[in-house]
Amino acid sequence: MKRKKRKKISPAAYSNRIYRQTLDAAGLVSSFVTVRETDLHILAPINVTDAGYHAVHRYRNQLENYITANPAFLTSLVPLEQDPLAPPMVRAMLQAAAAADVGPMAAVAGALAEFVGRELLDSGLLEVTVENGGDIFLKRERQCVAAIFAGRSPLSRKIGIRIPAAQMPAGLCTSSGTVGHSLSLGKADSVTVLAPSALLADAAATRLGNEVCGAPGKDIAAVLEIAAAIEGLLGVVIISGKEMGAWGEVDIVGLH
Repeated sequence: MKRKKRKKISPAAYSNRIYRQTLDAAGLVSSFVTVRETDLHILAPINVTDAGYHAVHRYRNQLENYITANPAFLTSLVPLEQDPLAPPMVRAMLQAAAAADVGPMAAVAGALAEFVGRELLDSGLLEVTVENGGDIFLKRERQCVAAIFAGRSPLSRKIGIRIPAAQMPAGLCTSSGTVGHSLSLGKADSVTVLAPSALLADAAATRLGNEVCGAPGKDIAAVLEIAAAIEGLLGVVIISGKEMGAWGEVDIVGLH
């Protein structure tokens, strides 16, 4: 399941999950679920470690079994044909990849976050936030603010996105060409996407992150035009060095 790696700066910072300090956790209890590459931080009104663990195992098993039968799903960097016989999470990944014009594994972190989060909501919880490697599924009953972690950029954790309750459930996902372990072909410190679906947000963040290939700040405007053409996105924030650009329904706030 693991996507190919590129060497990036600050691996220790990533392994310590310092971006988790940026989540708005007021009034919720933290649960942590780790199953091989999947490492979830779940915020809910109660501890949901056991339920989250069983859900992750089930969805990973479905995905791994599908990959065994369909190896191209793991390696493709372009969309694959839809498969009506695939498990629901796999079908959703295929759909998100097609919308963003990337391979289906570009949506894997958002997929696990959203499917686990929605299962917990279906169990009767009113609020759940699931973060998986910086990709987040959110359902709160009040507005919340998520800070953007952008590696060594001077804007890192100085900028946040305020998400009103009316926009949730939603996905907030970030791709980086300088931080983390997931495959990115670009040079942006962060490309953060807000969408109704965490799968779409994850896939779109990968696509847009791949497009930021010039010097810091050089092609942000052009990439935001690409974002506007991806159907279903709510908004995008790109940080590259000292430069930042935004598009869509994102309420950007300064943080101290």
